[in-house]
Amino acid sequence: MTDPADSPAVRRLADWDAPTLESLAEEYETPLYVIDLDRVAENYARFSAAFPDADVMYAAKAHTGNAVLETILATGGDIECAAWGELQRSIDAGADPNTLQYTAVNPPDRDLDYATDLAADAPGLTITIGATDTLERLAERGYDGRIAIRINPGIGTGHHEKVATGADAKFGIPYERVPAVADRVREGFDLVGLHAHVGSGVLRDGLEEHCRALARVGEMARRVGDEELEFVDVGGGYGVPYREDEPPLDLAETAEKIREAVGEIDATLKLEPGRYVVADAGLILTTVNTIKEAPDTTVVGVDASLSTLIRPAMFGSYHPMLNVSAPDRESIEATVGGPVCTSADVFAHDRPIAGPERGDVLAIGNAGSYGYELANQFHSQPRPAEVALEDGESRVVRRRETLEDVTRLER
Repeated sequence: MTDPADSPAVRRLADWDAPTLESLAEEYETPLYVIDLDRVAENYARFSAAFPDADVMYAAKAHTGNAVLETILATGGDIECAAWGELQRSIDAGADPNTLQYTAVNPPDRDLDYATDLAADAPGLTITIGATDTLERLAERGYDGRIAIRINPGIGTGHHEKVATGADAKFGIPYERVPAVADRVREGFDLVGLHAHVGSGVLRDGLEEHCRALARVGEMARRVGDEELEFVDVGGGYGVPYREDEPPLDLAETAEKIREAVGEIDATLKLEPGRYVVADAGLILTTVNTIKEAPDTTVVGVDASLSTLIRPAMFGSYHPMLNVSAPDRESIEATVGGPVCTSADVFAHDRPIAGPERGDVLAIGNAGSYGYELANQFHSQPRPAEVALEDGESRVVRRRETLEDVTRLER
C-alpha cells in the first residue's frame, strides 16, 4: 500500500490505465463494476492519518462488498452499519461484533431483534438511537447495553437536498430534547456517546456550514457531560470531486476546522467516512451499442443503465466519462444513455467524449460509492459482475447475475 503521505488526494478517471480497463471489459464483459482495493486502503489510511487522535470507522453503506469490508478491516479500521444486513456482512468479512456501531434509523423489528441478539454475546456493540421509540423497543427486548444518541443539529449540508440529513426530521433527536433523552438513557442503559451526520458529499465550499453544525454537536456534548461520554461521533459526508475541475478536499484543513468546530471535549472524536474511502476507487465499464444522430445531439447508447448506476437519475449526479477504447480520438458532444425505457436513463447530456463508435468501451468514473449499493433489476436486467484489482491482479468478487437469479424468488 502507498504511504498516505504519497497517495494522491484524488484519483481522476484519466489516471486509470485505459488499455487495462479495455482488457477487463473484454475478459469479464460489460456492464462491469471495477473496484481497486489498493486505492480503498490508500484512501482509508490517508483519512485516518489526518485524524491521528480520532477513531475512524468506515460507513459500510457506501459499499458493502465483502472484498471492500475485508480491505478496511485489514487496514485496522472499524465499521459503522446502518442496518442489520450490514452488521451481518461486516461479521462475515471478519469484524469483531464488539467493535461494530449500529446506527438505527426507524429500525424494523427484525433489525432490532438481530442487533439485540448479537449484543447478548457481544456487549461491545454500540446502538445509536434517533428516536425515543427505539429506546422503548430496545427495553422491551431486554437490552440495557451501550447507547449513543443521534442529534439532529438542525443544519444540513451536502451535494443534494436528499442527503442533507442534519436538517431532516427523519434523522436524530431534536436538538433541545437531547439533554432530557440523555437522562432517560442513563436510567436504563449505558450512555457512551453522541452522534450526528450532517450531510453527504461535502467539499470545501460546504465545509463552513458543515462545521457550524458540528459546533452544535460539540456544544451539546459539553451540556450532557462530555467527561462521562466515551465518544462524540461527527459522522461522515466528506466528499470527493466528481467533476474534473473540482479540487479535492484538503484533509489537513478539514481536520483543523472540525477540531476547532467541535471544541474541547474529553471524549474521543469519531468520524465515519464512506464515500471518501471508496468513490474514486471504483468505476463502471460499459459498451457502446448504438450511435444515433439527432437534431441537437449525438445519442450514444450503452449497455449500462440506471439499473446499473442510478445516481444520475436519482440525484442528477455528474460522473466523468472516458472512451477507454480510443481516448485520443477527436471529441464530439454526446448524450449517453442506457436501454431503460425512461428519459431518466441518461448518464451525460451533451458531454465531450472521444468520438464513440459501436463496440467502444466507455468508463464511468467515481462509481465506487453508492454505485453497486443502489443497483437494481429494473426491466428484469441482471445486475453486473464486479471485479476487484489488488496487487496488479484482477478477480471476480461478485459474479454477474443471470435471468434465473432475477426470477428465482418467484418460483
